[in-house]
Amino acid sequence: MSSEEWFVYILCCSDKSLYCGIAKDVQKRLQLHNDGKGAKFTRGRTPCAVVWQCSAPLSHGDALRRERQIKRMSRHEKMTLIESTQH
Repeated sequence: MSSEEWFVYILCCSDKSLYCGIAKDVQKRLQLHNDGKGAKFTRGRTPCAVVWQCSAPLSHGDALRRERQIKRMSRHEKMTLIESTQH
C-alpha cells in the first residue's frame, strides 16, 4: 500500500451515533478512537465499531471529498449506505 492511499469509514458509537472519518489504516484509527485519542466527537462515546468503509483506497483529496459528502447526509441516508454494502 502506498502512502497516498486513504479510506473513508463510518463508526457506530456506543450511543448509536454515527461518525465519519478518513484514515490510511482504519483499524489503527479505530483503536485511537476507542482509546480516547481520536476525534473529540467519539470521546465518551466508546466503544465504537466500524460499520462501513470504502472498499478501495482513495487519494487524500478524494477521501476528504467523500467524507464531506457523507457528513452532509441525513442519518437515514447514512444507514441506507451502510445497509447497502452489508448485503
